[in-house]
This record gives sequence, structure tokens and C-alpha cells, in this order.
Amino acid sequence: MSVQFWNQVKSNYRLGELIHGKVEHHAPFGIFVNIGDEVVRGLVQITDFADSGDMTPEMYPDVGLPIGAVIVGYTEDERHQIWLSVKPSVLQKALVHLKLPATSERS
Repeated sequence: MSVQFWNQVKSNYRLGELIHGKVEHHAPFGIFVNIGDEVVRGLVQITDFADSGDMTPEMYPDVGLPIGAVIVGYTEDERHQIWLSVKPSVLQKALVHLKLPATSERS
């Protein structure tokens, strides 16, 4: 695909953005998500479900269920995928933009 195509995808689907879709398909390595785009679809890899512990395909959300996820990357080839994460820590950052105080050095 062209650079122009991927620039458009990146402007429509920005890194760190929370998006919604429906679980479309299970695979051993993750789930595919229909994000309502005729060309691009989402992928949550098995490593992008939990902050810690083991994730197995048996734990995937059911096909057809709605899902919210955060955009974390792109597969810039003919697969037309955006990488998604549903890790609690990643979702928290997308939902709540905290203003963290600057750390001060103590003497």
C-alpha cells in the first residue's frame, strides 16, 4: 500500500486513541476486531490483553461482542491492520489523562 494510504489511516486512527468495535474472529495469536472500516481492521495480539499473568485463547471475548481498545501501532502492508491493546494500564492512560506532578529531588 502507498505511503499516502497509511498517512490517511494514521490520521483517522491515531496512536493512543480509544476506539470501539466488535470481536470478529479468534486466532491462536489474538483476536480480530471489526472497527467499522471497510478496508482496515483491528488486531489485539494475545500479549496485549493483560498487564500480567497468562492469557489463553479460551479467555478471549466472544465473537460478536463489543470491545473498546487503544490503538498502539499499525501493520503497514496488505493486511491493513491497526494494532490494538486492551491491557488495563493502556486503557487507563487513554481514558484518564492524569497530570502527574514533576518529581522533586530531596536533599
